[in-house]
Amino acid sequence: MARLKALAGGAAAVLVLVAAPAMAHEHPSGITDLVTPAVVRVEAVSRVDITLLDHVGELKHVERSYEVPIGTGTGTVVNPDGAVVTLTRVVSSDQDVAVYAANKIFAEHFKVKIPADFERHKLKDDLLDHHLKECYPPKTDTATCIVDVTTDITVFPNVSPADPDGFKAKLVKAGAKPDSPAVLTPLGGAVGSVGLPTAPLADKVPDQQGSPTNVAGFLGRPGPAVQHTVEIAHLGKGGVQGESGRPFGDPEKKVDEPVKLGGLADRGLLGAPVIGDKDGHVIGLLVGGGKTARMIGVREITGALAKAGVAPRRGAIDAAFEAALSRYHSRYYTEAATGFQRVLELYPGDVVAATLLKTSLSKRGGPEDQGARRAAAAEPERSTPQWPLVLAAGVLFLAVTAGAYLLWRRRGSDEPGELPQPVAAGPPLDEGANQTVVVRRSQQFQMVGQAQPVAAGGEPVIAFCVSCGMRLGAGHRFCGYCGHPVET
Repeated sequence: MARLKALAGGAAAVLVLVAAPAMAHEHPSGITDLVTPAVVRVEAVSRVDITLLDHVGELKHVERSYEVPIGTGTGTVVNPDGAVVTLTRVVSSDQDVAVYAANKIFAEHFKVKIPADFERHKLKDDLLDHHLKECYPPKTDTATCIVDVTTDITVFPNVSPADPDGFKAKLVKAGAKPDSPAVLTPLGGAVGSVGLPTAPLADKVPDQQGSPTNVAGFLGRPGPAVQHTVEIAHLGKGGVQGESGRPFGDPEKKVDEPVKLGGLADRGLLGAPVIGDKDGHVIGLLVGGGKTARMIGVREITGALAKAGVAPRRGAIDAAFEAALSRYHSRYYTEAATGFQRVLELYPGDVVAATLLKTSLSKRGGPEDQGARRAAAAEPERSTPQWPLVLAAGVLFLAVTAGAYLLWRRRGSDEPGELPQPVAAGPPLDEGANQTVVVRRSQQFQMVGQAQPVAAGGEPVIAFCVSCGMRLGAGHRFCGYCGHPVET
């Protein structure tokens, strides 16, 4: 039985060692799934409430409200509380929305042709022109307009069903330049019971020219018709990168990557995370537009977060997702499906986890499922009946027991018997009688006190001392042990 236990323990140890490589699996090259659940759409709009004091005719107060788009782009969630990093130009503009509102209200109220832009214009009518100049900021004692500006920043996470309202965020740290990182936090505090999925930040940017990367973001608000976009890119020549950015360049010269990525930045990927191909961590943010695009590095991101007092960290959703993702890429689809279901319990809207769960369920138990193949290989061993082993062990036990019993009996028969008890003491013998005892077996014996006759054939008779019983040799006159005389 001890041997059976040892075999069982050895089998368990083998299973643990075999399963260890799957747990220690490293993410394959090109993976973006660690980041895409944390990619969000960011939209910034300034709301301008303006009151025009019309002094041209009768005094009138004309009130209008305008929503002026500031910027749109892509952001990345960096901690479960909902902190987001994006570009400053996405959430803040150096253009004065009060100028836009002044042009708009004058054109509507006085029926004059003024473009709805951010430029200061001149009117042919001197009186209207004077009033227009007094409406433009900055505000003075003679101002003809009262302006109140508030900026709304809305973050739309990658969830299903799509959230049409998103959640409001505030700008806690803007960069000194439009292409500097900006840090946002939710207005209402933490989002959800366990927060949001987050993206891991890399330690540094790869130095090697031509290092492959991926850029992930949204070209519109997330929804059934707008899924996240992932584009391949390569880092150009450069080592230490600053806010001016690291260029992109295809080492094979097949694609003009700056132009390609610049167009995507204009369409919504501005501020999108640039994902390293080695381990799937964020190495920077996409900047630029038009016919050029560059990348600011992760050091600028972590520096902005430090100034904003926001610590990047991972959460419970990320731990469950990464464990399931490791099993998925190791093709253990049965275990991966269970892991993704756990992720969806923590964060029901996770689009990436739901997509991977669907794939895992479709491949679960199939020929690609490594877990199913291993279980099938081990099935004959597990299906072997156990009763023959138990019976053999019982027979072996009985044989050993019987052998031990027979050995015990044999040793007992070889031991000497019990010595006879001494006869009870009788009356003392009269040693002076010189009694002689002759014992005859194969030859004659003579005791001390008798003459030593010779037996037939000429062989002397063996004699013993009648006092102590010791054997006497031929010709002895006294006993060599007690000294008794041979002849009396």
